Amino acid sequence: MRRRAGGQRRAPRPCAGARPFWRGLRSRSPTGDFYLARAKCPSATCKLQHPSAEVREYACASISQLLQQEQVIPAFVQRDVVRCLGPLLMDPSLAVRETAAGALRNLSACGGFDVCDDMVTDDIMTPLVALLKECSTGLDANQLSPKKCRGSNKNYIEDIANEAINLLWNICECNNTALYIFNKEGCLEAVLHYMKKFATNVDLAISVANCLQAVTEDNPDLLSSFTASAQQILEAVMLSPESTMKHILLRTLIAGTIWNIKDTIPPGSLGSTVNAILKIFSESLAIDAGETIIRMNEAEKNRLKLAVEPETEENMSDTIENCVLSEDDNMEEVPKGKLRRENDVSDLLPSDKWELKEVTALLTAQQTALEIIVNMCCSEDPSDDEWEELSSSDESDLFMESSYNEGSGLLLSPLCLSAEVNSAFLNNLIPKKILEKTAFPNSVAVDICMHNPSWKPLIKKLNAVQCRALTCLQSILLVSDVDCLGGASALQSLAQHLSQLIFSKTELPTDTEFLEAVTSALRALLQTMASKNISQCMTPEQLLALCEAGIQSSNASVRVNVVSILGISGSVLAKGQDTAETLKMIGKFLLEVAMKESSLVVAGEALDALFDVFADGEEAEKAALQIKLLSTLKEFQPVFRMRIRKEGKGQYSTDQLCVLDNVKMNLRRFIAYQETLGKTPT
Repeated sequence: MRRRAGGQRRAPRPCAGARPFWRGLRSRSPTGDFYLARAKCPSATCKLQHPSAEVREYACASISQLLQQEQVIPAFVQRDVVRCLGPLLMDPSLAVRETAAGALRNLSACGGFDVCDDMVTDDIMTPLVALLKECSTGLDANQLSPKKCRGSNKNYIEDIANEAINLLWNICECNNTALYIFNKEGCLEAVLHYMKKFATNVDLAISVANCLQAVTEDNPDLLSSFTASAQQILEAVMLSPESTMKHILLRTLIAGTIWNIKDTIPPGSLGSTVNAILKIFSESLAIDAGETIIRMNEAEKNRLKLAVEPETEENMSDTIENCVLSEDDNMEEVPKGKLRRENDVSDLLPSDKWELKEVTALLTAQQTALEIIVNMCCSEDPSDDEWEELSSSDESDLFMESSYNEGSGLLLSPLCLSAEVNSAFLNNLIPKKILEKTAFPNSVAVDICMHNPSWKPLIKKLNAVQCRALTCLQSILLVSDVDCLGGASALQSLAQHLSQLIFSKTELPTDTEFLEAVTSALRALLQTMASKNISQCMTPEQLLALCEAGIQSSNASVRVNVVSILGISGSVLAKGQDTAETLKMIGKFLLEVAMKESSLVVAGEALDALFDVFADGEEAEKAALQIKLLSTLKEFQPVFRMRIRKEGKGQYSTDQLCVLDNVKMNLRRFIAYQETLGKTPT
């Protein structure tokens, strides 16, 4: 299964989610959407074979509307909608091709991974590859729409290509067979040919760049296809001077593609290439998204004020005819006998919302840049779940240890390449810009989005950028030298910053994604500070408050993080004076987690934390005696062993079981060690 730069699964357009959600819909009321779609399905699919091109086009547009609702997709899948729509990708009518490609694009996006697998099984790649190659050949023919919008030159070939590329992107990102066909059929040449249009059609270029980033990730068989001329096309895009947010997104995506194919770059050019990548990321991250929202929203208001007075009845009729997505992403109903042509039926945003599109492009560019930087800090490509839980699970320490010991040279510097590249990383102020993105979004910008339905989805994107920045910060902390990060004072300032993020509000944060990201970053920071004997700024009371809130989270990674944070801080406190009372509180908390936690992974992390806190020191010995640590662990030891035997297989991965076995062994050793110190059960 494919993943984006940074491992995050892309939210496909036009839908926000990728997984199908139709399970259980058959039990709904007969008036529900499933039955409504099933009623409309035969009529629409039958019209796909109509001799009239306009009827076929209308049928495709109608299906495209319905397919944007995940709950109605099963009805169409049961009617073999892919086998019905597939041949229409090569229909004699260009309009039919475009609407058919748009409908299939919606199916792949809204249906998710399982539906994409079914589409490949139904041989969607054969007509899709044929369409892509034919469009590539005819790209320069400048074939205009027979139904032009007023004052615009709609190029059908480019519009069809845009729909086809998005369909290809969705399928190749979800299905390895599709990726194999992409390689075998030499689709790269056709796709790159579309990129040559970036100067005149940036939307098409962005679709191509998204597709390229997906097909180049973890795809060594494709590397040989990147000839010198292919790389020149990508370099031309990276060097383009346009400063719009869409062009910033385009350059960021192409930079991600070049990072994916870095093995094709001659060693002598690698340093300058990565410098160019970093410069693009730096430019993207330097832009204040909050201020951009405020400015663009004001620009939208001014544009609407200057808009012409209400149109004539005839123009209003045209407007109704061309309606697309409403603000809640539902499709307007097409009047009987009318065809929607002037607007792309599968676009998420209406064509007149260019200010909103610009902000959306900026936030996507910043998120992508942060994800790629995370990949730059990793020695190997983890899977989706591993990336999402990187250093937020019991496997993080093993990951760090193996990464440093494999001798791959990929963790010698933040950029894992050379001193020259590391210098460029710092010269471009990447750490500083990442830190700036970890702050909470601009409150004025958030308020604007909250009161504007079309802009409201930007709040989620703003929060996503913050979370990616925190994850990026965590990755940099794991692989960077303290001096590269600014020394002890900079780390202490960073600790205060993260504390403020957590404790600035009256209640501790409850958003799972943010809580996982911020605790992951804090965990990595405290570990780094502890390893260098740098005094920590968070008070024991703050740590305990964070842990008591975090341990209630439904996310196991958050629970692992807070337990680990407590273990790191407790081990530091154990070396100090007059800390026995605090160590008692920490010990009781960790014991309770170890014995009552439902997840063995979290319980194992709690035991590891106990081993660290009570490993040495007079204060630790005092606290251990008072909480009866030894006797409690001796009683718990057989229970823990039994849980591993009963719950381990089937519920946990091989790596997790390996870690749990190590915890079990360390528990036995820790008990023996405590006994040698003269501890006896009470």
